[in-house]
Amino acid sequence: MRALSMRALSMRALSMRAVVQRVTFATVEVAGVAVGQISNGLLVLLSVGQADGPADLGWLVDKVAGLRIFADSAGKMNLDVGQTGGAILVVSQFTLHGDVRRGKRPSFTAAMPPERAAPIVDEFAQSLRKRGLTVAQGVFAADMQVSSCNDGPVTILLDSSKLF
Repeated sequence: MRALSMRALSMRALSMRAVVQRVTFATVEVAGVAVGQISNGLLVLLSVGQADGPADLGWLVDKVAGLRIFADSAGKMNLDVGQTGGAILVVSQFTLHGDVRRGKRPSFTAAMPPERAAPIVDEFAQSLRKRGLTVAQGVFAADMQVSSCNDGPVTILLDSSKLF
């Protein structure tokens, strides 16, 4: 059992994570000033793990860009954000790697250090833009206030190690 727990812990550090919400609007503010906002589209809360690399980034970009969670003319979730003309708001959120299995205070040791994670978050947003998508961003490591209206509600959890 102990070996399995250690394996699960190491896998946790090897995954890029995102919470993706279909929204009718989303705004991120820093010091009371809107630094990123979108209308219909996706709010992506993104966390980079200790050992994430190009494969994790590519997998997550493909998954987010291709998520078919918007309704088609028959009302079925069959369209991706690009097909609807929607936008994406990317907000860095290292707390997605918070571990509370022991105690009540989260440990964030599985999250990549900020100086290494910041360029990866930017590359994630830039990779989505290269696909022709409109992308707004928060400010990395800033104290941000995020407002949104979850549409549906639809919320999808993504993990590049496919732990969930």
